[in-house]
Amino acid sequence: MRVASNTVSDNIIRQIQNLTTQQARLQTQVSTGQRISLPEDDPAAAGRVLNLTSERRQQVQYGQNGDRALALSQASFAGLKSLKSIADRAGELATLGTGTLGADAMSAYATETNQLIEQAVQAANTTFNGDYIYAGTKVDAPPFTLARNASGQITGVTYAGNSSQAGIALSDTSTVTPSTDGATNAGLGAFINNLVALRDALASGSTTAVSAAQPALNNSDDLVVSSIANNGGIQTRIEASRTQQTDRKTSIDALISSETSADLPATIVKLNQVQTAYQAALQSAVNIMNLSILDYIK
Repeated sequence: MRVASNTVSDNIIRQIQNLTTQQARLQTQVSTGQRISLPEDDPAAAGRVLNLTSERRQQVQYGQNGDRALALSQASFAGLKSLKSIADRAGELATLGTGTLGADAMSAYATETNQLIEQAVQAANTTFNGDYIYAGTKVDAPPFTLARNASGQITGVTYAGNSSQAGIALSDTSTVTPSTDGATNAGLGAFINNLVALRDALASGSTTAVSAAQPALNNSDDLVVSSIANNGGIQTRIEASRTQQTDRKTSIDALISSETSADLPATIVKLNQVQTAYQAALQSAVNIMNLSILDYIK
C-alpha cells in the first residue's frame, strides 16, 4: 500500500513543528533558568506554585503588618517612657515638699510641677503618623481635653478617647493590639490630674496637702510601669512573629524554586537531543520532498 505524498508531507511538517516547539521551550528554560514559564509546561507544578505564591503574598502582608505594629508599639513606648520620667521627678518633688521648706522653695517646686504637667499633656496627646496614640480607636482627635484657669495653668484634663483597641493581624491565627487599652489611657489622664493636685499642694505651702497627694502619684507611677512592661511584652511578641514570617518566606521561596528552577545540565542535554532530531527531520524532509513522480511510479 502506498502512502499519499500529502500525508507524508503533513506528518513531516507536524513533527518539525513539534520539535520546533520543544526546542523553543528548552532554549527558554536554559536562558531563564526556569522550568515553568507557562501553566501548560507542568500543570500540576504550576498549581502548586500558584498556591505557594499566594501564601508568600500573605506572609509579605503579615510582615508589613508586623512592621506597622512594631513602629506603633515603639512610639507608644517612647511616650510612656517620657511619662515615667515625669512621674519620677514628680515623686522627688513630692518627697521634697513634705520636708521643712520655705515658701520660696515650695513655690519653685510648684512652678516646676506645672511644667511637668505641660510635658505630660504633650506626651499623652502625642501622635504617630497623624493618629493619636493614647486615644483607643478614636485617633482623629486629641484624647485629653484641657481646662485652664485665667493664668493659663491647666486645672484638669478629661479623657475624650474610647476603650477600643485596633487589632493588627500577624498571622492567620494571631492578632496583636500594640496600642494601650482604655483603662491605661484613662489612667494617664488621672496621672495628669494627680500632678495638678501636687502642684496646687506645693503652691499652698502645706506639707500635709503634699503628703495627701503622694499615694495617688504612686498609683499613677505603678500604672505607667505596668504599661511599659506590657509594651515590652508586645514588642517581644511582634519581633518573634517577624522572625517566623521571615523564615517562612525563605522556606516558601525554596519550595517555589524547587518547582520552577530548571536542571540546567539535564536541560542542555535535552536541548542538544532535540536540536539533533530537528536537523535530522529537516534533512529527511528535504530528501522526501525532492522525490519526483517517477520515484513513486517505480
